[in-house]
Amino acid sequence: MKSIGLGIALTALAGAVQAADMGAVDEPIKLAINEWTGQHVTTHVAGEMLEAAGYKVEYVTAGMMNQFQALADGDIHATLEIWSSNVSDEYAKKISEGTVVEIGDLGLNAREGIAYPAHVADLCPGLPAWEALRDCAQVFATAETIPMGRLVDYPADWGTPGADRMTGFDLPIKAVPAGSEGALIAELRASTERKSPLLIVFWQPHWAMSAYDLKFVDLPVGNEDCFNDPAWGPNPNAVNDCDFAPSRIFKASWSGFAEKWPAAYEILSNYQLSVDAQQPMMGKIDVDGGSVEDVVAAWMAENEASWRPVVDAATK
Repeated sequence: MKSIGLGIALTALAGAVQAADMGAVDEPIKLAINEWTGQHVTTHVAGEMLEAAGYKVEYVTAGMMNQFQALADGDIHATLEIWSSNVSDEYAKKISEGTVVEIGDLGLNAREGIAYPAHVADLCPGLPAWEALRDCAQVFATAETIPMGRLVDYPADWGTPGADRMTGFDLPIKAVPAGSEGALIAELRASTERKSPLLIVFWQPHWAMSAYDLKFVDLPVGNEDCFNDPAWGPNPNAVNDCDFAPSRIFKASWSGFAEKWPAAYEILSNYQLSVDAQQPMMGKIDVDGGSVEDVVAAWMAENEASWRPVVDAATK
């Protein structure tokens, strides 16, 4: 289902939320900045809302996988775009301990998977069916992987979903981690310009999905049986022989956040962002060269009716 806009999602909530105490307005609220542009957009929109409410905000660079200890310790106060498909065991541990708390879904309609630029279908007949990869794996081979094909996986800090699938389907393809989101984009750009073969782990929302005409490989629907029972799926000897689980994207905070900044907690709990809002901002940053700060500030100015009711409901 397509995500609804920020204002539509939250105006209804705004009337039901009573104004909360502002709390420690003299102390900055520290928001985690992870490794991808969409998360930067998400976080800066939230930060601008907090500043509009009267809070001080600091942005703290933190790896997606290793941010949860800092969150539990109160060194970071909130992280606003956690993808369920590659969340770490450390997160579950902190939730269980009660040192980190979830503060609601973000509202993005997301998908992850094994993808390829549309022109690659001509180089590997049979796509998007995953079985085609078994027959044309060598099309994707490089000097570092030959005789196996190459899959460009997520950066190592994001987990190994691509490698997990190649093992699960027993495909003669080696997953090679990208160095960063920028490295993933560089691969897509080069493949599109040269019409060269490329298999890559990618996600939406992302401006590159349309810019490079990306298609997802058709894999069996991901579910818990696939991830835990080798007998499930086309490979009876392995788990992960299916697509990514449908991604839930959510927010979390330090357990002491609500007590220290009650109104800010209300704002972040009710904050949502739609694909229709986030994806164009990503394009203005990564394609047009705008800064996160300038692009988000412009969006905030043009869409005040969407986010202002959430701030007002928590503070007035």
